[in-house]
Amino acid sequence: MPQHLGLTALVVRDYDEAIDFYVNTLGFALLEDKPVPEQQKRWVVVAPPGAKESRLLLARAVGDEQSSRIGNQTGGRVFLFLYTDDFWRDYELYRSRGVTFVREPKTEPYGTVAVFQDLYGTLWDLIEPS
Repeated sequence: MPQHLGLTALVVRDYDEAIDFYVNTLGFALLEDKPVPEQQKRWVVVAPPGAKESRLLLARAVGDEQSSRIGNQTGGRVFLFLYTDDFWRDYELYRSRGVTFVREPKTEPYGTVAVFQDLYGTLWDLIEPS
């Protein structure tokens, strides 16, 4: 059986503010938003437009330890890599929607790339592969 990563959990402060950012700012699709009452949680899954297998589970932090990881799950490194077929289209769209880019676009051997942060400070690469 072939394997693939189905979900990547991203620790967030609040479901609704995270949904708003990922859906309304980045243009992701909201695939699931189901209550899990026995755990006082929700199962919230979003995905980039056109994605077939990659999805994010927006996981609300519970407690001080999880809360301390919001926006910094990788110790300040880029955590997620968003591939696009049109870098400049998405770069300009995100900028017009208030997304903060912390590293300006540049051309690398692997493609055109810039680093942006989500609403919590999590670092992402926006990449159009060469």
